[in-house]
Amino acid sequence: MFELKLMCPEQRVESLSDALDALDALSVSVEDADAQTDAEQALFGEPGMPPPKDGWQRSRVLALFHEQAQAQSALQLLQVQDFFVGCEVLGIDEVPEQDWVRLTQSQFTPVGITSDFWIVPTWHEPPAAARVVIRLDPGLAFGTGTHPTTRMCLRWIARHEGGAELSRVLDYGCGSGILAVGAAKFGAVDIDAIDIDAAAIEATRLNAQSNQVVLHAGMSDLASGAYQTVLANILATPLKVLAPLLWSRVAEGGHLVLAGILERQADELKAAYAPYAELSVVDQEDGWILMTARR
Repeated sequence: MFELKLMCPEQRVESLSDALDALDALSVSVEDADAQTDAEQALFGEPGMPPPKDGWQRSRVLALFHEQAQAQSALQLLQVQDFFVGCEVLGIDEVPEQDWVRLTQSQFTPVGITSDFWIVPTWHEPPAAARVVIRLDPGLAFGTGTHPTTRMCLRWIARHEGGAELSRVLDYGCGSGILAVGAAKFGAVDIDAIDIDAAAIEATRLNAQSNQVVLHAGMSDLASGAYQTVLANILATPLKVLAPLLWSRVAEGGHLVLAGILERQADELKAAYAPYAELSVVDQEDGWILMTARR
């Protein structure tokens, strides 16, 4: 296979990508040309919020073709188009054959939550010290145990093993279902996992099945009544909006566990939940915090 590499300004990226797709490129990817420099720009906004910009000031556009002749022909056609003005050719390089499955798998190794609680991909053997294991492979939904917010939620669950806190659990915004599965592993027997994404619900069901645990996964109307623990690992903005809804699901004596919050957002969350509960920070990792409250 051969990779055509181009540099183009922000306003040309969409037209160039569409043209490469029409020219039968196997794949087209766009990278920030200024990544890892002082000029790097973040483009990611929180859910429900627009990104700060639609594109980077300078982008590398990489297109993969089966044959070198295809890449060269595509380049010739692109260079005479009006939308190619301001773009630069970086070259056409041969891409060495690789075992892409093995390469992808090598990037996901067992993740330790505590000394004896591990998240382990199916192609790895659990560590010898692992007492509790969640088998989880990367998939369509967020949550593989590698992000600090997920690890903090799972640590909280592990600390309450067999306790009343896990008698009835709601995983709000379940993603891969990793928190719901974790709750089941530590003794929860009545678990509802909800999400607005059908792919997340399916992923949760499959992960529960592969881990041989029982839970209920569905859309938001699945949730009913009050829960001893309500888990929500989302982001600060939706957590603030959802404050009255999430708190309404917490049973008397129950716990609200919130993640997806940066350290600098702690006061915002405390203010949003002040009419209902007093949030406190109970864990922190790599600039992220875990906040909880008890009814």
